[in-house]
Amino acid sequence: MLTRAADSGHVWHSEAIISDTLQRGPEMGVTSSDGNWRFSRWRNFVGSYTLPGLPDPMFVVHVGGKPNVRTWDRDGWSEVTSFPGAATIVPAAMSTRWLVDGELDVITFSINSQDIQANSVLEQFAQMRFAFSDPLGSALARQILSELYKPLSDGRDAYVAALIDALKAHMMRGPSGAGPADFPTSSFSSYRIHNVLNAINKNPEAEHSLDDLSAIAGITPSHFCRVFKRAVGLSPHQYLLKARLERAQQMLGQSDVSIAVIADMLGFTSQSHFNRAFRNHFGEAPTAHRRRVAGH
Repeated sequence: MLTRAADSGHVWHSEAIISDTLQRGPEMGVTSSDGNWRFSRWRNFVGSYTLPGLPDPMFVVHVGGKPNVRTWDRDGWSEVTSFPGAATIVPAAMSTRWLVDGELDVITFSINSQDIQANSVLEQFAQMRFAFSDPLGSALARQILSELYKPLSDGRDAYVAALIDALKAHMMRGPSGAGPADFPTSSFSSYRIHNVLNAINKNPEAEHSLDDLSAIAGITPSHFCRVFKRAVGLSPHQYLLKARLERAQQMLGQSDVSIAVIADMLGFTSQSHFNRAFRNHFGEAPTAHRRRVAGH
């Protein structure tokens, strides 16, 4: 039933294309004996890269690393970022671009396109769904990965096969429409932080007080600060400043709006405050950045 990915030959499947693009294979991987699915773990790829269209749709779970992974969205990098615990579905034949700021740890699970056609669920994979909350899919993928690092045994393989079947059924079923209010949750979960990150990235110019952000997460301000810092690696204030500066960087390179207006639009107390923060974050002044980008 299960075969080590390295033993599956040199078939030009999705994982082989990813390996060719990254110039290295997965850290861990298994494939079904009939080649109808492949499950792989990838780590330590950093930077910007482009994947050509893959022959099969792929379910991706962000396992660990920094929560600042973006995809190309029409004419720029997405405002929404992925985070540990988020899932993404990449349709077959769709070229994608990715920006990874730091170490990334992901699981990929691909299903043979013919299998999907046979089950008449093509509509589930007609478009890309990036960085959505999927607690069950994430939990299944993590449990499968955990089992793969255990010693080989018939019992382990049977359990992994059952988990794979469950993950495959979950992926092919598509979104259930359930939201946070539809089922009980613990006091903290990754999708709550994801909602906070999206709120900041969508409108970095807003005040985003600690009370407002903790209300989005549904926890007390003091508890929110602790779990946010643990999940993101930055305090809420530091992340908000980072989001504002990144938006300013985009505006400097893509518009002729004056630096004073940009500083005011993004909530900085003064242009000098903005200049200092920009230089501290990017290592150059806003004027120098605008000249450098314009000169390319």
